[in-house]
Amino acid sequence: MADLLLSRRAALAGALSLGGATLAGCNRGEEAEPRVPASAMTLQEAVAGEWRPPEDKARDAWRHPAETLDFFGLKPGMTVVEMWPGAGWYTDILAPYLAASNGKLYAANLQPSDPASVEVVEAYRQKLRSRPRLYGEVEITAFGPTSGPIAPAGTADLVLTFRNIHNWMAGGIVDKAFADAFAALKPGGVFGVVEHRAEPGGVQDPAAASGYVDQAYVIRLGQEAGFILDRTSEINANPRDTKDHPFGVWTLPPVGRTSPRGEPVDPDFDRSRYEAIGESDRMTLRFVKPT
Repeated sequence: MADLLLSRRAALAGALSLGGATLAGCNRGEEAEPRVPASAMTLQEAVAGEWRPPEDKARDAWRHPAETLDFFGLKPGMTVVEMWPGAGWYTDILAPYLAASNGKLYAANLQPSDPASVEVVEAYRQKLRSRPRLYGEVEITAFGPTSGPIAPAGTADLVLTFRNIHNWMAGGIVDKAFADAFAALKPGGVFGVVEHRAEPGGVQDPAAASGYVDQAYVIRLGQEAGFILDRTSEINANPRDTKDHPFGVWTLPPVGRTSPRGEPVDPDFDRSRYEAIGESDRMTLRFVKPT
């Protein structure tokens, strides 16, 4: 959890300091908001939106947001839950898209338990408040060890999570995550999962200390929660990822760790090999709640 909060606090700090654009926009009022389509928005328009920071768009080549959301079945007017949205990388696509089509987005953020988690949630809340016309009425709920429903039971068309399974395993709440997603979905609803993928056939570390998780293990988690595995995709695969990095998945971009967590940056660490690999190899799984 500490690892997660450090990375998310850094991402949020970056998002809120982009030339002062986000918070300055809030101070200037809605006139500073970007231009958005008046009534409807295609997924491609949401991904190309001028409100998305350049460094976020630069990661599209690794995260493939349009293809990923299309695979999960995102449609106008849906009710969607994003679990642990972090700084809002995907929120910047989902919220405007849904707001333009009378859809609904629930953001099941960290369950506030200490000053760091409170800071993450408040920064995310400020981001949404800064551009109300763009983001619409996103409803912030919580997911954590003792949290309640992430959305009203049986109301969501789609629940999404991006690179959080390992965090939930480390926190001992992965079973609860799948159960809460299942409860929020309508019959026939989809739980979309993207996660760092371990080499198959190994012994799964229950705490996922490397950040990598066996795909078969995640599929089993879904099935034990009552889901049916509908489809898998290689949209977010990266065959160059050898998955044997000294500081786990965080050795790779975008984190680029050069020393163990909590230790100073190692200026002599050669990042070039890991930059050449790019971001991690990822599974993309589409689970369905039975009708």
